[in-house]
Amino acid sequence: MMTISPLAVVHPEARIGKDVTVEPFAVIERDVEIGNGTHIYPHAVILSGSRIGAGCKIFPGAVIAGIPQDLKFKGEETTAEIGDNTIVRECVTINRGTASKGRTSVGSHCLIMAYSHVAHDCLLRNEVILGNATQIAGEVEIDDFAILSGGTLVHQFTRISKHVMIQGGSRVVKDIPPYTLIGRDPIVYCGINIVGLRRRGFANEQVFLIQDIYRTLYTRGLNNSDALRAIESEYAPCEERNLILDFIKSSQRGIVRGSLD
Repeated sequence: MMTISPLAVVHPEARIGKDVTVEPFAVIERDVEIGNGTHIYPHAVILSGSRIGAGCKIFPGAVIAGIPQDLKFKGEETTAEIGDNTIVRECVTINRGTASKGRTSVGSHCLIMAYSHVAHDCLLRNEVILGNATQIAGEVEIDDFAILSGGTLVHQFTRISKHVMIQGGSRVVKDIPPYTLIGRDPIVYCGINIVGLRRRGFANEQVFLIQDIYRTLYTRGLNNSDALRAIESEYAPCEERNLILDFIKSSQRGIVRGSLD
């Protein structure tokens, strides 16, 4: 059964699924959809434009679908969408989209830790983790299984690919290719995310291949164009090789540099 505290403020036109719990002093506005089994904790604010999936947990002080912090926003109808089984911890803010993309999207099975911010028109795919107080600027894209440790700052329009691990306190202003471990200040490529890849079931052959491709990119003294040609000619097509090549070729901001050590 749906359990809504009489001390919560819930608009009668909000669309709320089965077995949803809404605790005291939560606020749910009119144009809201909440999936089955989701739990809205005290003092969470679910504003118009929110689309929240099933099995989510929205903790106290979180604000979903706030108006974008963008002076170009003119009041257009947009959304902030959260997939199934995602956890949004205390005081997180997820703004809705602008006319640029029309929506901000956080995928399924994500963990957005306390005090983090996801700005307008961002796209976070599935099983992304944002550490405490991570700040994501507008129109950032973060792909599956990426982990951004606490206090990470991400510049607008930046892209972060799959299976990436970023050190806490990093300032990310360049695109981050897949499978990489990123750290130091300013940030550099520090190797591949071996621990994350092992946890995700990557075989030794896949890990060794990814390592070898990044040695070609970062340690052979080639510029990016020559390194990409070498990777294309020296490694047979496969999912890992193709993802790395496609990501780097499509980068508009340029990719993170290699370590000078």
